[in-house]
Amino acid sequence: MSANDTAGRGFLPRGTVIAAIGAFLLTLAAMLPLYVHERVALLPAEARFDATMVADGAGYMDTSTWTWVSGVRIVRTTSVGSQAHGPDWSAWEMSVDTVAEGAMIDHWSRRVIVDRHTGRAVNCCGEHVNGDRAVRQAGLVFSWPPGAGEADHPFYDAEVRSAPLMEFQGMDEIAGLTVRRYTQAIAATQVPESAREVPAWLFTPGAEGTVTATRWLQVMRTHWVEPTSGTVVNTHEARLETLRPQNAPGEVRLLHAELGLRENQIAARAEQARVRSLTLSAMDVWAPWTLGPAGGLLLVAGGVLAWIGRLRGADPSEPDGPEPGDPGDGDTEVPTDPPFTGGERVPTA
Repeated sequence: MSANDTAGRGFLPRGTVIAAIGAFLLTLAAMLPLYVHERVALLPAEARFDATMVADGAGYMDTSTWTWVSGVRIVRTTSVGSQAHGPDWSAWEMSVDTVAEGAMIDHWSRRVIVDRHTGRAVNCCGEHVNGDRAVRQAGLVFSWPPGAGEADHPFYDAEVRSAPLMEFQGMDEIAGLTVRRYTQAIAATQVPESAREVPAWLFTPGAEGTVTATRWLQVMRTHWVEPTSGTVVNTHEARLETLRPQNAPGEVRLLHAELGLRENQIAARAEQARVRSLTLSAMDVWAPWTLGPAGGLLLVAGGVLAWIGRLRGADPSEPDGPEPGDPGDGDTEVPTDPPFTGGERVPTA
């Protein structure tokens, strides 16, 4: 059957399917890193999780009796619930509870709009810290942007209402993952709207009455971040909270703790980071470098087969079938022996 007959009967030219598969693979190799990767790398629009940090051997001021309690376990839990806020933003409702031996010693809440591309706060839509809607939050909220370089990043501390830099310190390994270590140092800073009346004798032994004092916070914060996914695998905080009287010298401790993320949460976050980083790496590197060459080869192979098919179909020297009268043709007469007469062959005309 000739190539023209094949085309006339509705069959695809030779190599068309192979070329189509190659074109599809090339398109996929381009789309995965340029479009799909960006969408998958976005922070989830909706999520709910807790980050629980524990400090053993900590100390705090029991404000019911104004006495210092030492050698206790303090648990600080950050609860996050987020929902989509437009195509690329997410609204996070956060609350932070600090508990010592079952007794609540601190609580505050926060609402922040997060850009899902960058992980940074956006000034919008009812943001607040503990009811203060005049705040303008900035910097990272929790997660790092996927694939970010070894740069310093502003990280918002809601208690002091500022975003000091998280500075890159080097590389570490956690649960088999290579992670970046960032630290943020917050010098002793007065916490806004923290003024309260406290016993005067806290600062001056024997004094009577009360004085107005404010809370001051000093933090050394460390985050370990898996760079491909931007997942915070582990976090640590050395916190010192104090009370200082207004317009007078003196200081007393409110809280002193070395807080670290729970071991089970570190393991869970490490596994989450491992899966997410493999997915993003596959879309950004492995798949394009595999699908691209494979698609190119198939496209070339399909083109070559189509070209060969056209040459064969257009070559007049290659007959489509046997000519009438040729050996093997169904209409060819088979010669018979001449008639036999008396042992002599009769010549035929």
